[in-house]
Amino acid sequence: MKLAFNPASPYARKVAVVLHETSQIDDVEFSEVVLSPLAPDAETAQKNPLGKIPALERPDGVTLYDSRVICAFLDERAGSGLIPSGARRWETLTLEATGDGIMDAALLVTYEARLRPAELQMEPWTDAQWDKIMQACTALNTRWMSHLAGPLDMGQISVGCALAYLDFRHDARGWRKGHDALAAWYETFSARASMQASRSPEA
Repeated sequence: MKLAFNPASPYARKVAVVLHETSQIDDVEFSEVVLSPLAPDAETAQKNPLGKIPALERPDGVTLYDSRVICAFLDERAGSGLIPSGARRWETLTLEATGDGIMDAALLVTYEARLRPAELQMEPWTDAQWDKIMQACTALNTRWMSHLAGPLDMGQISVGCALAYLDFRHDARGWRKGHDALAAWYETFSARASMQASRSPEA
């Protein structure tokens, strides 16, 4: 299998963490891609018509894209139970959506600052995205700590990668303030071998 990715992408990092956690890392060739919404990559667009990464080429099926789809495939392939069955399944998928939502909002903040000319940047837009991130962190800190402390699953991986991206691109904004339990959990989670192995060289 071949994975189109960029080490700075939190979505690609999710996939990398799953590959490490499920002992499938040697089954995938990593193909680094540099792209942005304003500068798409033609080869990537042939694999994913949305022009986004990660995208996983398989020898025996269609190319998979969107990190949730890829991670679900890898989980099933390994039989690792990162997406559990029963009631916890829906908690896990909701938690994964929360982590992915943090990534979505954080990436929009990044793009606003890096891609839009300074005179066209909208501070209220950036503030609104950061408000979403803080609301999500508050929910994690108050409602989700027992789940985060449980067996490893896709929800935890998504949240861990999302918080790592906040540190990577938006550390000065201080997501930890008022979220002591979440910060303590992340300190432990970020020390996992899979998280260390998947860090961007820029971080």
